[in-house]
Amino acid sequence: MVQHAPGPSKQPATRGLNPHATVGIEPVTMADTKVGDFVWYELMTTDATAAIAFYEHVLGWISSPFGNDYTMFANQEGPLAGVSVLPDASKQTGARPHWSSHVQVVNVDQTVAQATKLGGRLYFGPADIPEVGRFAAIGDPDGAPISVFTPSRPMPERDRKRHGAFVWHEMIATEHERAFAFHSKLFGWKRSAEHDMGPMGKYLIYGNGGPDLGGMFTKPKAVPAAMWMYYIQVDKLGPAFERAQAKGAKVLQGPMEVPGGAHIVQLSDPQGATFSLHEDPPK
Repeated sequence: MVQHAPGPSKQPATRGLNPHATVGIEPVTMADTKVGDFVWYELMTTDATAAIAFYEHVLGWISSPFGNDYTMFANQEGPLAGVSVLPDASKQTGARPHWSSHVQVVNVDQTVAQATKLGGRLYFGPADIPEVGRFAAIGDPDGAPISVFTPSRPMPERDRKRHGAFVWHEMIATEHERAFAFHSKLFGWKRSAEHDMGPMGKYLIYGNGGPDLGGMFTKPKAVPAAMWMYYIQVDKLGPAFERAQAKGAKVLQGPMEVPGGAHIVQLSDPQGATFSLHEDPPK
């Protein structure tokens, strides 16, 4: 499936996490997002200027500087992600350009304590982001990184089916049943379905009481470490894929149709961060 794992950054760029910022786009509804939902995404990269230009071109995201060394991305509903340069200290520990995510929890410190008790790892924090919330970067027992976040005020309600939104969260696990057990205990995720992929094994689909959030499967031997792959919704896969290739993206797998009729393509951006494009089935 995916050919390489990013390696966790020990210095997340979450200082800029601010989904409430205004960047000249349409207003959003404020709502208490559910505990266990993905609420923010971050790109750590070696060339922030080039990465910003790439994702603006491919997805039509709007970028807005936030401080001296952080830029926010937004689609038409509002800010949804941030980007910053991967610190030298992180690169020296083996971290490479990668996307990461934040899951909302009731209490960051309690979640970190529970994660370590379950065999997880603590990479950074817990730490406060003034006027935004509290977060920590953790990993499951196999090291796959994810961050936990408690906002200081309600998060914006998002439509994951809108162009440019993150729509699917896929974990390529060392052993997917063990990974699901860990994350379900932390976040309350529930198994909603399972598909047989033949020689590739089982594909477990999970959710949080609403639309499914993503899937998990056990990684092939060719994938060196557990990792996450994030899928971004596009109105039309073909043109978005062409724009990505024209700007230097490399194809990892696809384009292809997946069970349910959606079409996807898995890519790495010019700096090496992996991501996927997703188009819904025809109506």
